[in-house]
Amino acid sequence: MTGIKAAITAVHGYLPEYVLTNQELEQMVDTSDEWISTRTGIKERRILKGEGLATSDMAAEAVKGLLEKRGISPDDVDLVVCSTVTPDMKFPATANLVSHKAGINNAFSYDMNAACSGFIYALTTAASFVETGRYKKVVVVGADKMSSIVDYTDRQTCVIFGDAASAVLLEPSEENVGLMDHAFGTDGSGHVHLHMKAGGSLKPSSHETVDAREHYVYQEGQPVFKFAVTKMAGISKELMDKNDLNVDDISWLVPHQANMRIIEAAGRRLGIPSEKVMVNIQRYGNTTNATIPLCLWDYENQLNKGDNLILTAFGGGFTWGAVWVKWAY
Repeated sequence: MTGIKAAITAVHGYLPEYVLTNQELEQMVDTSDEWISTRTGIKERRILKGEGLATSDMAAEAVKGLLEKRGISPDDVDLVVCSTVTPDMKFPATANLVSHKAGINNAFSYDMNAACSGFIYALTTAASFVETGRYKKVVVVGADKMSSIVDYTDRQTCVIFGDAASAVLLEPSEENVGLMDHAFGTDGSGHVHLHMKAGGSLKPSSHETVDAREHYVYQEGQPVFKFAVTKMAGISKELMDKNDLNVDDISWLVPHQANMRIIEAAGRRLGIPSEKVMVNIQRYGNTTNATIPLCLWDYENQLNKGDNLILTAFGGGFTWGAVWVKWAY
């Protein structure tokens, strides 16, 4: 192992123009702004509208903005990793399409799927390519068009999700900044509580699966809530203890934006005050793989070089994890 760290040197996001408000959802399903707000913290979410537009279109815009912001050419990129649960197609990888649309011609690219934990899994995996000294510029993009797999007749799930993309650039640093450490976990028995019933090799698409509305997100709220709070807080505490970090050392907790109650409960368990917890769920909803980098993008002007960030997520699978990042700029 070299002394090189993989540092985040830029972050950029993309949000579709269409805003789906709680008031509009009131006209679609049996719900209310008060019901949604008190249970999720969400007031509005973005939806990608337009014929032929998919996850890769949002991701490509985020990546193009990222490269322009950093002032580098698409030809300088060595690797693109896309974390998503809503790929454009089963194959090729959405990352391949993102590279093509962003004009990235000298990189290899692939997708990662760990549900809502996907971005931090992809970030850590991509960092290893930088830490070896082999690659200099690696793009990690989290993107999901959740509106494509949400049942807008199911009031339990349709109020939660939104569409978005956000990307970070990883570059080598010999300073004491970048991805410092991580801790991850998986429990496959949790799949029964959060999954998509059909469309895979277990239950291929058919007239029956479509008629039964089995190509949408299926979620059992209570067990997911309980596991999410326990695992996000627990794995973050484990990571902090391992590295002798206390609450005062942490500048920001950056949690997956699943539900305001989950975010608040995880913060309380860790003893991190609310003013040090990044939150934007009220504006975007749960954008799955895009939530954590969107938070970094939203809060970028409040970040200072050397700040200690704990990124933490929980997703279907179950998957969960935390990453300690020391901000590089």
